[in-house]
Amino acid sequence: MDDKKAFGELHSNSFDVGDIVEWSSWSEFQERWTQNYGVIIELKNEVRHNSLVSIAKVLTVNTNTEMEHFTMSLRLVSKSKDVKIDS
Repeated sequence: MDDKKAFGELHSNSFDVGDIVEWSSWSEFQERWTQNYGVIIELKNEVRHNSLVSIAKVLTVNTNTEMEHFTMSLRLVSKSKDVKIDS
């Protein structure tokens, strides 16, 4: 079998589960681009439209719903290792 990397896999290598990411989406109500934030809960490679692509499952901060995004559409805000919890 061919051992090619998934499209977007090199970009996804900079992410880990627990990282905080952002992405932009068009708001028809506000008629402008809005920033959205979430936490990565899963990273995987899937076949979509006959191509192997890198997908991130993200838990959104505002709506507390799970969404899947092409990893190249995400931008890193904070690594999970950067978060310090005082006990």
